[in-house]
Amino acid sequence: MGDAHTERRSAGELGASVLAVLWAAGAPLTPGQVQEALGSSHARTTVTTVLSRLYEKGVVTRTRSGRGFAYLPTEDASGLTARRMHAELAGTEDRVTVLSRFVSQLSNEDEALLRALLEEGGTGSAA
Repeated sequence: MGDAHTERRSAGELGASVLAVLWAAGAPLTPGQVQEALGSSHARTTVTTVLSRLYEKGVVTRTRSGRGFAYLPTEDASGLTARRMHAELAGTEDRVTVLSRFVSQLSNEDEALLRALLEEGGTGSAA
């Protein structure tokens, strides 16, 4: 069981690394280009699988490039984090408790920022 957990964690880390490569490129990349940018020993098929899963989750888009695809993130890192936070919140029945615990664990600075954002309607100009 421990080995499977480690593999899952590695896959998540690889997904994060793949996204970092795509964000840094700022242009669509093929799996081979991502593999090269990673400078790692991951097989191209592994990188292709990670990109396909990110595509299925709506995290990246893809366009035809030769016989395969080139991939581009659908949003920046902040947008992806916000999407994950929404998904976690949507997956719970006790939203009050989850939000309450989240807010109670904020630093004073983050709490002040959140209050300012809420007062401004979430435009993000409080920063």
